[in-house]
Amino acid sequence: MEAAPLAKRGLRIDVVGVSRDVRGGQTVLRDVTFAIEPGEVIAVVGASGAGKSSLLDAVAGVRAPSRGSVRFDGVDVHQRAVGHVIGYVPQDDVVHRELPLDATLRYAAQLRLPKGTTTAEVERAVGDALRSLELEARANVRVGSLSGGQRKRASIAAELLTRPRAIFLDEPTSGLDPATAVALMRTLRNLAEQGTTVVLTTHSTEDLQHCDGIVFLASGGCLAFVGTPEEALVHFGVTRHSEIYERLTAGVCAQWVGPTAAALDDLDLPAVVPAPRITPFAEWAVLALRNIDVLRRNRLTLAILAGSPVLVVAMFAMLFEPGAFDPSSPSPTAAVSIAYWMAFGAFFFGLTYGLLQICTEIAIMRRERLVGQRIGPYLAAKVAVLVPILLGVVVLMLVTLGALDRLPNLELDAYLQLTGTLMATAVAALALGLLASAAVSDPTQATLALPMLCFPAVLFSGAVLPVPTMAVGGRVMSVFVIARWGFEAVGHQLGVDGVVAEYGDSFAHSAASRTAILIGITAVLIVATARVLRLRTSA
Repeated sequence: MEAAPLAKRGLRIDVVGVSRDVRGGQTVLRDVTFAIEPGEVIAVVGASGAGKSSLLDAVAGVRAPSRGSVRFDGVDVHQRAVGHVIGYVPQDDVVHRELPLDATLRYAAQLRLPKGTTTAEVERAVGDALRSLELEARANVRVGSLSGGQRKRASIAAELLTRPRAIFLDEPTSGLDPATAVALMRTLRNLAEQGTTVVLTTHSTEDLQHCDGIVFLASGGCLAFVGTPEEALVHFGVTRHSEIYERLTAGVCAQWVGPTAAALDDLDLPAVVPAPRITPFAEWAVLALRNIDVLRRNRLTLAILAGSPVLVVAMFAMLFEPGAFDPSSPSPTAAVSIAYWMAFGAFFFGLTYGLLQICTEIAIMRRERLVGQRIGPYLAAKVAVLVPILLGVVVLMLVTLGALDRLPNLELDAYLQLTGTLMATAVAALALGLLASAAVSDPTQATLALPMLCFPAVLFSGAVLPVPTMAVGGRVMSVFVIARWGFEAVGHQLGVDGVVAEYGDSFAHSAASRTAILIGITAVLIVATARVLRLRTSA
């Protein structure tokens, strides 16, 4: 099989005096200096906690070192955008498991390839990447159904779309069986022979036989050795590479004294020129289509999105007696309950729809940010896909309750205004869900956050205890509760203030003023979400 051409020339990488400090004053890397020639396969090895991943991140440009520099063909990677010429594969999968392999690569290509790339060029890039990783036969298979080794190769395939001149991998063989690990290392060896510089971290000494060089780190993050696998055995006076780990763990690390990074002033190296990015609108369109594709292929999620509103509205219909708003014999308690649970329903579905949107793909987002993905189009795509679904939930709720005489007799324009109020509540809750999803680390934490976010919506909305009768702390807390403003606006539109007295002027204010507050809360939450995402995905 003829491999597709990847990089015209691998990058020369010079690591000069790189150190990294973390919180608490701990130093995880100490004055690390070495050079990597174009087209080499280099393994960064050492005991757990020696700083392998920190060094890889610094060399790949993911995180800037505290001191020192990293240069790609003479260009400081942390002072100039060079993400388009490298590939970076973290330990986590950076491809969507719900999509077929060729589809997830196609979306990645549309996001990463330069502005003006044609559909034919996108398909060619996807086909080349699949052929290079020998994944053509698995192109139509769902990524989640691939084996561990195939998923790792799928993540690498996503990086090959832009024909990188260097690729960095964090423990690519971790968790793989020996045969699969050997096959993956041979794949990386082939990439190097095609012109890509390959740098990886590993715990497996079996991986080293496929490498041109080894960078050994000792405890404390100091450089213990740089050279070939054979030279390492001679330097440490051992017969197996596994014995080197024992020596580095047992003794205090002595700083490696050997060849340092060469001066690049007189080398004739090609310039690293950034590729033009696609427009924000085009990026939003691709991300929105990808979100829809992911959603429609996840049958369980679709069943929950479609089924849970139907069940909740059915419970509302069973719970409330007809005629609560009958002018001749209104039911104040039922009227308040209907107004509140409608507002809470909009809040609940907005919150739950947003909670799992970001945390399930934070690793993918972090990787795409390295190649220039913008946060604005990313969040806008989430909102664009989920708002129509929330609109369907709101319309279902209003049509059902209205048809079953659980609402007062309203004109069409009143129903439209009520729809607007409930949508403002739902979108504000969606923004809260997105913020929580961006802040947590995984879906389990997001699930645990759900009741903590719902409790204030119950206790401080003014339904259980009217706001005027709350303690001072409760009244202050209620100002920040989305469900309160939705409840008061819905209550005003349904005429609840005409059938209850103990709520004071809670329902006397116009729905427009409450909706304006909800819009303001939404804007603040979206800005906060963007800020959190920037912090979690920045280099």
